[in-house]
Amino acid sequence: MTGISGNGGTHEGKQPLLVVTGMSGAGKTQAMKALEDLGLFCIDNLPPTFLPQLADLYATAQEQGRQVAVATDTRGLGVFTDVLLSLETLQQLDVPLQILFLDCADEVLIRRFSETRRRHPLKTGGSLTEQIAEERRILADVRNRADLVIDTSNVRPADLKTDLARLVTGGAAESRMSVELVSFGFKHGVPLDADVIFDVRFLPNPFYVPELRPLTGLDAPVADFVLAQDGAEEWLDSTAAYLSRWLPAYAATDRARLTVAVGCTGGQHRSVALATELAERLRDASPGLALRHRDAPGQVPEDGTTDAD
Repeated sequence: MTGISGNGGTHEGKQPLLVVTGMSGAGKTQAMKALEDLGLFCIDNLPPTFLPQLADLYATAQEQGRQVAVATDTRGLGVFTDVLLSLETLQQLDVPLQILFLDCADEVLIRRFSETRRRHPLKTGGSLTEQIAEERRILADVRNRADLVIDTSNVRPADLKTDLARLVTGGAAESRMSVELVSFGFKHGVPLDADVIFDVRFLPNPFYVPELRPLTGLDAPVADFVLAQDGAEEWLDSTAAYLSRWLPAYAATDRARLTVAVGCTGGQHRSVALATELAERLRDASPGLALRHRDAPGQVPEDGTTDAD
């Protein structure tokens, strides 16, 4: 996590109230959006003098199992000098704090303001360079007090969200991305929400075994038949290895959900058996994995009038 430093900021028991501050143009807006996506209760642009009033909100959020994040900066210049006093008051009210300071190189800040044609929020006159220097002076004490400092000079928004998740929630990216494994039948159409699709129609079809036809891949006789076929174990091994290897890469793209689909002809036998076994092999790589069998809610008709599985 390039550009991160800090004083630790670990808190036992209670989740800390996260105070986000830093240089204008360093990415506080992106950070707050990312924290909101991560499930935190976020308050943006709160004047520091109002920080102590968050004590009751913090207590309520703790009861609900949610963490609170608040952003404050020099837009309220007249009251920002009170920020350290306000933080001390919060701590006296038994609110643990974690201060995140977003920093950025001066030349990058100048470029960002020039590209967006935004005015620097510090209304003190002078050139942009002078305003940045003045803001850096005002924020020096808060930066020194910060538990975490992230230099966003060369950090993309997606990388910032990954860093925040690791630092604030303590979770790896892949543990935050929900993964759904779904079996389906091609004859009923490919799942519209599928991100990755595997076709297992190369295996012999249990549909053509009379005693297996009315069953599904959830039944042991069908599962045993499918898994005993040449290529079944090899497919499971290679597919599980592929997904275990690349699930973190999908998660690192800031994706909240990934749907992996396994299809056979009718979605009753082969895809169900293989998706079920594949799910077991992926539990370690994706502990929260969900398994769904789209086209196998029950048994297939016994009269044999349906299309082959």
